[in-house]
Amino acid sequence: MRRKPLYSLIAMVVFFFFISASASGAGFALVEQSVSGLGNAYAGGSASAEDATTIFYNPAGMALLKKQELIAGGHIIMPSAKFRNEGSTHLLQQVTGMGLVGGNGGDAGVTGFVPNLYYVYPLTKVVIGIGINSPFGLATEYDPDWVGRYHAIKSEVRTVNINPAIAYMVNDYIALGWGINLQYLKAELSNAIDFGTLDAIGAFSALGLPAGALGLLPQQADGYVNLEGDSWGLGYNFGVMVMVNDRTRLGASYRSRIKHNISGDADFSNVPAGLQPFPLFKDTGANADIRLPDSLSIGFYHTLSDSISIMGDITWMGWSVLDELRFSFDNPYQEDGVTTTAWKDTFRYSLGLTYRANKKITIRTGIAYDETPIPDAAHRTPRIPDGDRLWTALGLGYRFGEVFDFDIAYAHLFVNDPEIRKTPTGENVVRGGLNGTYDAHVDILSAQLRVTF
Repeated sequence: MRRKPLYSLIAMVVFFFFISASASGAGFALVEQSVSGLGNAYAGGSASAEDATTIFYNPAGMALLKKQELIAGGHIIMPSAKFRNEGSTHLLQQVTGMGLVGGNGGDAGVTGFVPNLYYVYPLTKVVIGIGINSPFGLATEYDPDWVGRYHAIKSEVRTVNINPAIAYMVNDYIALGWGINLQYLKAELSNAIDFGTLDAIGAFSALGLPAGALGLLPQQADGYVNLEGDSWGLGYNFGVMVMVNDRTRLGASYRSRIKHNISGDADFSNVPAGLQPFPLFKDTGANADIRLPDSLSIGFYHTLSDSISIMGDITWMGWSVLDELRFSFDNPYQEDGVTTTAWKDTFRYSLGLTYRANKKITIRTGIAYDETPIPDAAHRTPRIPDGDRLWTALGLGYRFGEVFDFDIAYAHLFVNDPEIRKTPTGENVVRGGLNGTYDAHVDILSAQLRVTF
């Protein structure tokens, strides 16, 4: 019996070695840390404490669990983001008569798999546990010759978060919880480089190459850059849960910001022969600093009868920490790569209902509204074609005896058609004025096994 926690932890680490993630929450947050919670659209997560997944939503909820629990869950996230070009412009459009050229890029949505693992061990008034999950993720990929290739081709961010936690039952009414988050982040970003336009506007004059010296035509001499890097960061989470009476409890939980110092490599390809003798566009080391947002959630859980419970919450996320994405290069001749984001803080609102049909079957449903952190169409990037979204969710739980519980859930996210309205000025002077609208939505299908012993 004493060996089970060790074996469980080993299984968690092996399972998470193969993690792949695709964003479904606003920005690039992954709310999918529980399958039972997905059935309620994650309503009342900070107050529900129905199983070990409370480690993520409110560690104080562990104090309400009376037995050891091991939970393994997985979410298949199927986003769709199809771009429609609406007159994208180019810096030299008045000279060449051409705007940005290229196709619509196909469906940029990339199906991803997000696993979660949790273990809880009660010790009288103290309960300890560990969760391994992926709270942030991003995956989009376009055809390499699409109209927005100078802004983005492939974008991928993966995280693995290891979250040991402890909870304490202060008295019959109040529980407290704390946790540490050790987080790994891996990122890959790629885009095309318009060497033809750079040559035409005299961007290489400092090298002794006047405008047009290389004889390259705008949008017909593309090179590429691929950035890869990773980082470890450290954060924390804590929460409180108040049992108002036998039927009602309230919860509040906070997850801290986590700073990542990403270090990796920049690989350049298809660089014109006329530039190869010079120190620009050479493979080099690269790094970036990024802060992932903190969040605060306040929720309630209320039992109307033996068979029906309702729940809800409001969650704030501090996305305003992301003012820009800036990559610096070890090569002193290579200018920083900058994308201004100017993101804003957001709120998520949700309501859910759980119906216990009998001792074996539980039915869940929920709805949520998730705000986008992107302030306007000018700051939207094709790497994250995000918009406000409405969640609708349904879940089913089945109990096998006294040990096993199995949950499945499905959610469809209606995404307000995101628009991009950029001009070929500032940091986009060579990237071009990408203009268009996305047809976007997300489907999520999840399954979870809970073992109680």
